[in-house]
Amino acid sequence: MVDFINFISNLAMPLIILIIVVYGFLERKEVFDQFIEGAKDGIKIVINIFPTLTGLFLAVGALRNSGVIDIVVKLIEPILNLVNFPSEIMPLAILRPISGSSSIAIATDIMKNFGVDSQIGIMSAVIMGATETTLYTIAVYSSSVKIKKTRFVLIASLIADIVGIITSIIVCRIIA
Repeated sequence: MVDFINFISNLAMPLIILIIVVYGFLERKEVFDQFIEGAKDGIKIVINIFPTLTGLFLAVGALRNSGVIDIVVKLIEPILNLVNFPSEIMPLAILRPISGSSSIAIATDIMKNFGVDSQIGIMSAVIMGATETTLYTIAVYSSSVKIKKTRFVLIASLIADIVGIITSIIVCRIIA
């Protein structure tokens, strides 16, 4: 079964490309010319969002390396203990809405330290699946289409992330 899945996985991209080319041929479209135009548009988008991404990556790197997250976790640890929220998850909960790569690093570190089958390991995996890199997503998409007013989107998205994190912890406590 695994060999069949690997075969299908390896065949997926070439098959999609073939379908696109055949469809373009049947519709009498200039497939290569449209590909070139799409690539040009893609490069323009990358150039437009590059400053935003650079600033975001710099801010996340400074936040992680400065120790601010550890200080915040230590400050709110008594409150976390009152509501039975594992403080080991808090760095992931703080960085997940900001950066996908940082949150993957933190989740990996949690799983190395506590084990992938531990309750905290499972919680971190569920949080990774139940939440989004909100600030990154909003920054990339809004800057690519030149939207300046993102306040309401940001508030709604952060509320959704908080609900996803809390729900993940509650569900993992009930199930695991």
